[in-house]
Amino acid sequence: MKIKEIAALLNADVVCGADGLEREIDKGYSSDLMSDVLTLDTENMVLLTGLSNLQTIRTAEMADVQCIVFVRNKRATPEMVKLACENGMCILESPLSMFRSSGLLFQAGLKPVY
Repeated sequence: MKIKEIAALLNADVVCGADGLEREIDKGYSSDLMSDVLTLDTENMVLLTGLSNLQTIRTAEMADVQCIVFVRNKRATPEMVKLACENGMCILESPLSMFRSSGLLFQAGLKPVY
């Protein structure tokens, strides 16, 4: 699934990384616990989270996450956007809940990490 398809399904705004909307994403993971994200060893993954802080971007960088979707109308700060753009990440902001977002992506064929 392409990032642009994820954005459309989740009614999400693209905040950063619009040049990467054609990237393929194979799996999805939903969590507000960044310690759980650090345990993953998966490529081409989208992270759905409601945790909107700089640590989320740093964790995603360490876990090689290509795309982050902030759910529940959470917004990325300018500092977060700057760091994400420097690392080639795509940042999306969705008004939907994490549960609904996860369900829509799963229903559309995105595979879970586990």
